[in-house]
Amino acid sequence: MFTLLIESDGPGGMYTELGRMCSLGPVPQRLQEEFEFALEAQRFTLDRLRPGAAAAEIFAEYNEFMRANGRPPERRVHCHGQGYDLVERPFVRFDETFTIEADVNMACHPKYVRDGVFAWICDNYLIGPDGPGPRLHAFPQAISER
Repeated sequence: MFTLLIESDGPGGMYTELGRMCSLGPVPQRLQEEFEFALEAQRFTLDRLRPGAAAAEIFAEYNEFMRANGRPPERRVHCHGQGYDLVERPFVRFDETFTIEADVNMACHPKYVRDGVFAWICDNYLIGPDGPGPRLHAFPQAISER
C-alpha cells in the first residue's frame, strides 16, 4: 500500500492537488472500509463549504463527526484554499477567521489513522454560489489497485 499525491500548478499558475491510496495487490477489506469512511468525511466537509460559512465552525463540526464515528479528531488543515500558492486561506481549522466564499478553489483531503490503518483522499472543488461544484479532477474516487 502507498499513497500518491500530485500537487501542481497549471499554465495559469493556479494550484490543485490530487491524492489517492494505491495497492500493489488486492485491497484488504479493512482498508476499503476506512477508505469509504474517508470519502464520507470528505462529503461531510463539502456539505458545509457554503459561501459565508465560518471555516472554524466547519472544523469543529468535522471533529465532532469524526469522534462520533470512532475516528480521531483532525489536528491539521484538512481542507484549504489554493491559488497561486499551494496552500492558501481559508484554512478549515480551529483558528481560522475567514469564511468560505464563492469562486474559491478548495482542496479537501481528510486523513486519519485508525487501529493501524491509514485512510485518505484528496480532491479539489470550486466553490459556487450554493457550495462546491463538481470535482475539478475526473480521476475515480477509489483505491487504485494493481
